[in-house]
Amino acid sequence: MSLNRRHFLAAATAPAILSSSPLRAQTKPKVSYAYLLDPAYDAVVWAIKNGKVKSSIIDVEATGMLIPQLLQVTSTKQYDVVMTAVIGVPAAAARGLDLRILSAALHASPVGEGGGVWVKKGSPHTTVSALKGRTMASYGLRSTGYMFVREAMRLKFGLNMALEGGDVRQVEVQAPNLPAALATGQADAATLIHSQAWRAMQSGEFHNICETNVILNERYGPLVSAVNVSYPDRLAQRAEHISEFNRMLKASVSYALTNRDEVFGAVAKQANIDRGFLEWWFDKTTRVPAVFGDEHAKAVQTAWTIGRDMGMVASVPDVRAYTWDKTLRS
Repeated sequence: MSLNRRHFLAAATAPAILSSSPLRAQTKPKVSYAYLLDPAYDAVVWAIKNGKVKSSIIDVEATGMLIPQLLQVTSTKQYDVVMTAVIGVPAAAARGLDLRILSAALHASPVGEGGGVWVKKGSPHTTVSALKGRTMASYGLRSTGYMFVREAMRLKFGLNMALEGGDVRQVEVQAPNLPAALATGQADAATLIHSQAWRAMQSGEFHNICETNVILNERYGPLVSAVNVSYPDRLAQRAEHISEFNRMLKASVSYALTNRDEVFGAVAKQANIDRGFLEWWFDKTTRVPAVFGDEHAKAVQTAWTIGRDMGMVASVPDVRAYTWDKTLRS
């Protein structure tokens, strides 16, 4: 899927005959934003990219990237704002990379869909307990999303979900290959990315044996899996610009949700996916707060605690120490 980047054109200068001194092109400073390449998040930033949400202070250049690219640009500080996994913030700090949370980027819906454990239609493994000793595939064994799946399976079914030596053999498969791994029997179960889960529900070729987010919602409340972050030095230098970006991102989410025909229709056509996927994603799987209030801070703190208990981070820092003091709270 190709993405169109916005290009920023300098204002045309007046003819030199009108002035004895050269006129400089008038351009606004740019805030660059790297987000997860996904049709749903293309809908989140659509109003910014298409000039429906504007600013007199800045221009925003939003670029969709795959997870490996996001990890790379986070470490190299190539972008002003980056969408990253919740577990990545303390993990980066342990490597000496200081990040500050600007907003919650992905917050589980109270409905609890989107974190399914899928098996092939007709599979004998019709319960999560039946997966003991079997093989389960994931798009990222150490991702925040899969960490939540493991935690739900531990909580509800008492399975040891350690990546090594646990009750379930867990393997990492590139996301595009997950449905094939299930269909051919290379894996007995799999976690699918959201667009695959939507197609699975429509086709009937696979069966969802557990909505893990329902389990987590009951135990912890909806959890945050991704946040938008920046860097302390960048925030000190460009506080006004980043505050304006935060305002624009929140306005862009609101525009998408109140103009669904326009935004969802355009994104679905661009991504060659059923518009129903976007309706399902926003209504039943994920919220995009674009703010960072007490509810989100608590959810992030809980995620870090789960990560520590699973050995993904060494310790649980205070989320307040990693939150920008000028971020939007509501």
